[in-house]
Amino acid sequence: MNKLKLLCVIDSLGSGGAQRQLVSLSIEFKKAGHDVSFLVYHTENFFKNLLEDDQIQVHEIIEPSYIKRILKMRRFIREGNYHAVLSFLEAANFICEVAGMPSRKWKLVVGERSSNPNIFKSFKLRFYRWFHLFADFVVSNSNENMRMVKKINPLLLSGKCKVIYNMVDSRLWDFSDNCEPLKNGKLNLLVAASHQYLKNANGLIEAVYRLSEEEKARIKIEWYGDEQPNNSFKEAMDLVQQYRLEKIFSFFAATKDIIQKMQEADAIGLFSFYEGLPNVICEGMSLGKVIISSNISDVPLLINNPNLLFNPVDTAQISKVLSYLISLKNDELIEIGEKNLSLSKTLFQKDLIVKEYLELLNLNSFTNHL
Repeated sequence: MNKLKLLCVIDSLGSGGAQRQLVSLSIEFKKAGHDVSFLVYHTENFFKNLLEDDQIQVHEIIEPSYIKRILKMRRFIREGNYHAVLSFLEAANFICEVAGMPSRKWKLVVGERSSNPNIFKSFKLRFYRWFHLFADFVVSNSNENMRMVKKINPLLLSGKCKVIYNMVDSRLWDFSDNCEPLKNGKLNLLVAASHQYLKNANGLIEAVYRLSEEEKARIKIEWYGDEQPNNSFKEAMDLVQQYRLEKIFSFFAATKDIIQKMQEADAIGLFSFYEGLPNVICEGMSLGKVIISSNISDVPLLINNPNLLFNPVDTAQISKVLSYLISLKNDELIEIGEKNLSLSKTLFQKDLIVKEYLELLNLNSFTNHL
C-alpha cells in the first residue's frame, strides 16, 4: 500500500465517542507509516495530547460564520494536496463533500456515527445525507444507522456503503481477572456518557427509585461524563436529591483513566434513547464486563440476553433489568462477561478494522490519482 497523506476531519477533539474513534484510527494510520493530520473547527482538546504524543498535527479553523467556515475549510482541504480525507459526523462530512465539488483528486470517506431518529424529520439532516453521493465511501458503525441513511438516500450504491464496527485496541482494553465482582457486597454499575438529554440520566434515576429498599442497598452507580450546554445535568442532580439517592449515585467528569474505572466496575450501562454503536459497549465487552443497555442500534446483535436489554423510554423496564442485574451472583457475572469478551475479539479487532479503513482510503483503488 502506498504511503498516504491523510487528513482526518471532525468538529472538535472533545471527549465524545466519534472523536475517540477517529483519534484512535489516526494514531494507527500513523503507526502504519502514513502522513496524518487533523482539521477541526471547535476548540475542545480532550484528545489533543494523544495526537501530539504521536506527532500528528492539528489544524484549527475557528470561524463563527457557518458559510465562512465552509469556505475556509474548503480552501484548506483543496490546497492540502491530500491523497485521502476521512471525516466523521454529519456537519464535517458535509463540509468535506462540498470541498470536493465540482471535482477533486483525493479519496473521500465519510463516517456516519448516529442513529438519531430525527434524521427522518429534519430537512437539514436529510439534506446532509444526499451529499453522500459525492463521497467515495460512506461508512457507518452500525447496520441500523446504515439502513436509515440508505432509506433517506436510496440512490446510494450498496457498493459504496460499508459497515465497520468500532475499533478496540486489546492492548489497552483488555480483560483483567484481578477485579473481584461485588466488592463490599454491592453491584458497581458504571456509565460513561456526556450529560445530555439523549443519554437518559433521568430515566435511570427514576428506574432506581422504583427498586426495593433492599435492592437499592446493593447497588452503586458511577457516571463519568462532562456537562453539555443544557440543563440535563442539573435536572439529574435535582432528581437524585429529590429521591434521596445520593448514596447510590456519584457523578464525575470525563476522565482519561476510564479504562481503570471500567475495570473496577461489575457492569457497564447504556441508557440512551438512540446511538450509533456506542464505544462504551464495545469497550465494556472487551473488558469482559456485563452490559445492560437500551435496545437500540446494533446492541441486540451484541447482547443476546433479553434480561439485559430494555426500552429506554420505559422506566419500569429499566428497573426490571436493574433488579435482574443486582440478583446475579459472582459466577454469573463472570460467565456473562467472558461471553462478551469472546465476542469482542471477533467484532472489534483493531488490526482488522484499521485494515478495512485503509483499504477504502487506499490511493490504488482511486482512478483520479494525484
